[in-house]
Amino acid sequence: MTIDATEPGQPVPDEVLEQHIHSINIPPRPSILARVQAEMAADEPDFRALEKLISADVALAGGLVKTVNSPYFGLNRRATTVHEALMLLGLASTCRAVAVFCLRGAFPDAGHFERFWDASAKVAALSGWLTKRLGSLKLGADEAYTFGLFRDCGIVILLQRFPTYLATLKAANGESTLSFTEVERQHLPTDHTVIGRLLVQNWWLPDDLCEAIRHHHDSGYLAGPDTVLNRRTRQMIAVAQLAEYLLQRATGGAQTCEWAKLGPACMGVLDLGADHLVALQAEARVQLGTMV
Repeated sequence: MTIDATEPGQPVPDEVLEQHIHSINIPPRPSILARVQAEMAADEPDFRALEKLISADVALAGGLVKTVNSPYFGLNRRATTVHEALMLLGLASTCRAVAVFCLRGAFPDAGHFERFWDASAKVAALSGWLTKRLGSLKLGADEAYTFGLFRDCGIVILLQRFPTYLATLKAANGESTLSFTEVERQHLPTDHTVIGRLLVQNWWLPDDLCEAIRHHHDSGYLAGPDTVLNRRTRQMIAVAQLAEYLLQRATGGAQTCEWAKLGPACMGVLDLGADHLVALQAEARVQLGTMV
């Protein structure tokens, strides 16, 4: 079955979404995330009820506080309790932090993809750092951090669903001309950006995140006007792509051809020149050293 995406800004219809979720085994929205979102959607959200809900799950409570205190989540103060975390973050950022915590737990055999999750965590951390380092972006550090973790979640789903996908993934990483997703669609009825967007849409995460995941390998969308993808979404994509490039340059691992294809557009979106890139490479190495 072919799984195609709709136009930018247009959600996948509910009946199509449900069909694809079942056919491709997309993890359902975690119940704790659904309950947090329901409380947020109330006319007058009850912070005490939300605090009680999160605190009832010891792992979630600890994960939330740990995530909030990460230097790459963009806060200037540290939280020691769920209450303090909620007060520091606000509702929207709390929802993103809960989603971040739930992501790996949504995959029962997540340990089989330890290198993937480790790379995603480093891309997310560098993305959060870059938003603060560059400044003047319409993007918050927590938004960039969340996108960095969710950006390639479709890859894990495809690795689980299609036994031959690992070979496709290697081919896409080594392709210097065609887009990453074009290579995937030569072998599969879909690609990881479509599957990733289906997951985040099913988890009721923000539209900007959905669209950034869907188009993060599309140079035309990245370089296009704000009427195609808004500036926040394009900055989200560009920051994560730059973070991945800096990670690859610093570690020499998991090399791809994506920066050659997307780098010029990313630099344009972020208004950076070659001299900035050299400086960022040196600084990123220092940042990565603090993550060990």
